[in-house]
Amino acid sequence: MSDTCILVVEDEPKVASFVKRGLAENGFTCEVAFDGLMGKRMFDAGDYDLIILDVNIPYKNGIELCREIRMTNQKIPVIMLTALGTTEDKLAGFDSGTDDYLVKPFEFRELLARIRSLLKRVSVAETGENILILLDLEVNLNTYEVARNGKKIDLTPKEFALLVYLIQNKGKVVSRMDIAENVWDINFDTGTNIIDVYVNFLRKKMDKDFSQKLIHTQTGIGYILKV
Repeated sequence: MSDTCILVVEDEPKVASFVKRGLAENGFTCEVAFDGLMGKRMFDAGDYDLIILDVNIPYKNGIELCREIRMTNQKIPVIMLTALGTTEDKLAGFDSGTDDYLVKPFEFRELLARIRSLLKRVSVAETGENILILLDLEVNLNTYEVARNGKKIDLTPKEFALLVYLIQNKGKVVSRMDIAENVWDINFDTGTNIIDVYVNFLRKKMDKDFSQKLIHTQTGIGYILKV
């Protein structure tokens, strides 16, 4: 049995039972909360490795709950489940601090792949090199702290993951598809502009107040982080 404990916050009993059974069959320990308030209480009292969070839950919706979780824990992976799949819905979820987004109905093996990918990413971040540096930019993989020229920069978990991917590929042009596959672990519809939106979010925080710009656009191809 795995030592990995997952909190599932889902108000539909059939979905909660389906997810819990699938996780147990794959060696995970799973606990279920059926509304946002119960989810927050269990999160505060428990020691979880990952959270699966439905958006439309009673008393405190998933967006609110995710924001509250991020106020005290920036590192725990969060996967959001929802019946809403528009770009605006995805942006709202990612902006609240979720790491991944799965639209109902979904196949359990897809959820399992997302879980394993996020847990692996956390493990690499905790055991690998602690600090990534480029010019005056410092990124701490353990504490999730980012600073330029000593000035702290507050990033959402998804912005942080995007920055880490760019700095790990510094000097190399990465396409929007590269970013979608490696940062979101998903193939976005070609009609969505979510990658561009998040790069712009990151630019405003990273480059706006500094004369030396680090994030550059390669027209028609993608983005590159360079001095």
